[in-house]
Amino acid sequence: MTLVALLSIIAISITPMEDVLSKTVYNFSAKSINGNDVPMSDYKGKVLLIVNTASQCGFTPQYEGLEKLHQDYSSRGFTVLGFPCDQFGGQEPGTESEILTFCREKYSVTFPLFTKIEVNGDRTHPLYKHLKSSIPGVLGTETIKWNFTKFLVDSSGKVVQRYAPQTEPKDIAKDIENLLK
Repeated sequence: MTLVALLSIIAISITPMEDVLSKTVYNFSAKSINGNDVPMSDYKGKVLLIVNTASQCGFTPQYEGLEKLHQDYSSRGFTVLGFPCDQFGGQEPGTESEILTFCREKYSVTFPLFTKIEVNGDRTHPLYKHLKSSIPGVLGTETIKWNFTKFLVDSSGKVVQRYAPQTEPKDIAKDIENLLK
């Protein structure tokens, strides 16, 4: 093996970690549930809780707790960002319009919602690739295991914590408060 070939292999294996360390959530964008491009840099300076959601899941009632967090802390620089996903048991089958209507009517959701995305596999949304590689799950796996996996992001755009689907939003309040200090 030539030195050039060896150096290119080393460069390839180092680049992804460098990307993780140099990027923040502000390097990405997503489409709002209404179809508008939203740069995540629009949330610069805010503490964020990014959640993959679903309307027909056992964890769907967490929308209520997520909205409460949003209401309790939004005036202090916090917001929840909801990303509907239909990859787990087909539990988000609706259109964007149906999802928005459901969230507003059933849970009075006011936090930003985005178009349906994929959080695993070949078509994983780039923001979720970043979230998963920044804070891997149990045993270092990056795969999202189910709906309502949550990522807490500090006001500089750095992913600081990952929460399992069964973690209730109210149990994240202390971590949010610490970041808002």
